[in-house]
Amino acid sequence: MAQQRNISLDALRGFSILAMVLSSSIAFGILPSWMYHAQVPPPYHKFDPALPGISWVDLVFPFFLFSMGAAIPLSLQKKVNSGSGFLPVFYIAGRRFVLLAFFALFTVHMRSAMLSGAPQLTHYLLSIAAFVLLFFQFFEPADERNRKYFLPGRFAAFTIALLMLFFLPFKDGNGFSWTRIDIILLVLANMALFGTITWWLTRHNTWLRIGIVPFIMAVFLGASQPGTWNEVLFNWSPMPALYKFYYLKYLFIIIPGTIAGEWIAGNNKVEPVAAEKQSWLVLVTALALLMVVANTVLLFAQHNFPALVVTLVLSAGIYLGIVKAGVEQMKLIRLFFIAGTYSLLLGLFFNAWEGGIKKDPSTYSYYFVTAGLAFFMLIVFYGIQLVKRGDSVVNYLALNGRNPMVAYVAGNLLLLPILHATGLISIFTQMETGMWTGIARGVLFTGIVSLITIFFTKRKWLWKT
Repeated sequence: MAQQRNISLDALRGFSILAMVLSSSIAFGILPSWMYHAQVPPPYHKFDPALPGISWVDLVFPFFLFSMGAAIPLSLQKKVNSGSGFLPVFYIAGRRFVLLAFFALFTVHMRSAMLSGAPQLTHYLLSIAAFVLLFFQFFEPADERNRKYFLPGRFAAFTIALLMLFFLPFKDGNGFSWTRIDIILLVLANMALFGTITWWLTRHNTWLRIGIVPFIMAVFLGASQPGTWNEVLFNWSPMPALYKFYYLKYLFIIIPGTIAGEWIAGNNKVEPVAAEKQSWLVLVTALALLMVVANTVLLFAQHNFPALVVTLVLSAGIYLGIVKAGVEQMKLIRLFFIAGTYSLLLGLFFNAWEGGIKKDPSTYSYYFVTAGLAFFMLIVFYGIQLVKRGDSVVNYLALNGRNPMVAYVAGNLLLLPILHATGLISIFTQMETGMWTGIARGVLFTGIVSLITIFFTKRKWLWKT
């Protein structure tokens, strides 16, 4: 049987991006509090930084960050194998930072609600035009000959986009603003730069990479003391609109992700598991999923000690399953398990500090818990792929995960403008009145975005930086 590629990372990325879309498209104010960010509860969704806990919504961004970190060593494998020096890699990291920062600015400015306080057909068409421009900016044909002919189109697309940013008045009449930016994409831009550089400089020494984490932590802790050099470093920025040391806190998630990526790079083929061993693999996969669900439920309710006990019990069960399976394919799962258990337990031990686990303002418990749970999600997707039970779900998520930039903006720049321009948005508006219809609203919207993304992916119209 032909070997398959390990698509667990693509599936994790697809899961997180679709969950992001779902969380932003369900009805607001009427669903249970666990359907929203833990610090922004219904019905008024007023931000409460003192409220501890995490919900499933609080997992999707760190899962995406983790998958981004894992993709770094995978995407730079050819550079490593060819013996490339630092400058070509720095160029790649810098280019990704610039392109993602532009993506963060342009996509927000071109939302119809940003173009006008009372959008008309013209504004919806401008949003759709922006989506088309993004296609020419970030799609790169696989064929070298087609790529050469595509360059003028890319240049024209960026030129038109810059002119739109410069000349359009936008809804406040003040034109372009650096503060009108997608903070999620801006964080990703910073992580693309600093995560790539960090990995490249420590690619031969994983322990050195891990050793960077406490130094970043030390700057954060020291910055709270007035007059220290830590405070100066923390507050310094050559361009505050695009970089803050504060964003580097997400290296706590990116760095474990790079380690996972290195392991996947060394075990990137999926071979079938013997039938007599599959029951143990199913057990490991099920317990790994239960680990994620149980911790999310218990930490949302702030049952902190039970979360620790459940984690220890489930870890013992997963370890037993790995030992009993005893097959070569469990090597990668064992690595994910060790790293995930360590990170998760570390986060649970940190939970008593900083007022409990929180996404905003994010706590150390949040970084380590979510990174640990990301490892367990990789076990789930890889395990499903190995046992061939439910692997169609993994394949579906992976198709979305291979094209995350399309999935991220298709809703705001393509689907919503079309719905408003055609009047079909009324269907979604009517679904905001009840709990089940409010959930169905998000599922329907996310499903359409997913189909758009898969349409692009299957035609190899992949957007890349």
